[in-house]
Amino acid sequence: MLRWLLLSAAFICLICPSKAALERYEPNWASLDERPLPSWYDEAKIGIFIHWGVYSVPSFGSEWFWEDWLNLRYPNYLSFMKNNYKPSFAYQEFAHEFTAELFNATKWALLFRDSGAKYVVLTSKHHDGYTLWPSTSSFSWNSMDVGPKRDIIRELSTAIRQESSLKFGLYYSLFEWFNRLYINDKLHLFLQQNYVERKMRPEQMELINEYLPEILWSDGDWEAPAKYWKAEEFIAWLYNDSPVRDTIVTNDRWGFGTACHHGDFYNCQDRYNPGILQPHKWENAFTLDKSSWGQRFDVELNDFMTSEELIGEVVKTVSCNGNALINVGPTKYGTILPIFEERLRDMGKWLSVNGEAIYGSKPWIYQNDSVTPNVWYTQKLDPTNSSAIIYAIVLEYPYDTNEIDLYPIGNLSKDTKSNVILFGYEDEITTDVSVADMSVSLVGMESAQLDWSLNGNRLHIVLPPKNHIDKNGLKFAWTFKITKKGFK
Repeated sequence: MLRWLLLSAAFICLICPSKAALERYEPNWASLDERPLPSWYDEAKIGIFIHWGVYSVPSFGSEWFWEDWLNLRYPNYLSFMKNNYKPSFAYQEFAHEFTAELFNATKWALLFRDSGAKYVVLTSKHHDGYTLWPSTSSFSWNSMDVGPKRDIIRELSTAIRQESSLKFGLYYSLFEWFNRLYINDKLHLFLQQNYVERKMRPEQMELINEYLPEILWSDGDWEAPAKYWKAEEFIAWLYNDSPVRDTIVTNDRWGFGTACHHGDFYNCQDRYNPGILQPHKWENAFTLDKSSWGQRFDVELNDFMTSEELIGEVVKTVSCNGNALINVGPTKYGTILPIFEERLRDMGKWLSVNGEAIYGSKPWIYQNDSVTPNVWYTQKLDPTNSSAIIYAIVLEYPYDTNEIDLYPIGNLSKDTKSNVILFGYEDEITTDVSVADMSVSLVGMESAQLDWSLNGNRLHIVLPPKNHIDKNGLKFAWTFKITKKGFK
């Protein structure tokens, strides 16, 4: 009888649709905004952005080279072209020099894995319209027909998935500066949608169905409303019927007025970092070259973020409920400059020690220390032993004293429920514990006994000797793990 019941239950499970299959989203923002964020994205925290394309050939100014040269006619661009290229030179001719002969997708994948990132977003098509895959809607203006003669997206997505557990995503620019279909729609005040129907939508569908990205990072939307782009209709298909409906996440760039209002996560603007807690999941997309997303050779050393600045930006972002998307711009040959590689590897080494304070963490009730500068907080719950873990990440070492005071931690000793309800957890947490239930350690040197005391709302910590810290390879930022048992 038991065996029959088990078989019957198994049969019922096979014929009954899942909860996800029953959930349908309507093509309107009210419905789409109800979709829960797939958990992998919030847990990942860190991604790598890659801006690579024909603009990597002149490698001057920024990835907006074509627009800045021909439309805006900036003097430095005009001078660059006059001094280096024939008078009749066309932007399209750069594509022949976009050779990518040194591009090794496996090498890239291993670097991104070692950086500590958990996802990658590649520019499938920027505003110049050149695609990094053999788009059936972009004849002779794609990486298979002219330039590398390779399907760049196929190679990189395959390598990422074979060599790592990173999620793979694609950036896609909705508009194209010089596409005649788009220009004509614009001249008709976006009351017709020839560009959307004949160029943009077929490419979007092709990208999703062929490469199965877990992220679709939309851009180039700001000139037209979401209705012109048919954004709500497309996102409803992504959530309901696409082959990546359970894992796909999208950002908020789907037409003017949508930024910071709609999408699985908000970008709001480039290099967005509000510095305070945001209730909706957001992403800080920023560049290691502070002035450009694409590769450029008119760059100086102080234009690059230092490793300390990079890690500090990551910490501040995660503390405020954001993800960090860190951009590199490869060369036309397909190589990533050593200075980019150094920064990414430094971040990876730091995360290999301090990652427990980043991955899967939640913002705490305090994001930074208002008394002691350059200290930022994250937190986790450990249900296995009923403990709350607060991570205090110190971005500036106290060289003068080798001691530090952390002020918000003092609230943990209070028997006040409101002071220990932790952001991002559904269940309220009550406490009836004493200071004796607390422990403090330096991540990466857990065996070292710290001298610490809690006086009022001030947690005073004496760090181990600096030479011991250095010997253990702890640098760039230092993480204290404050554990308090007894929560229920």
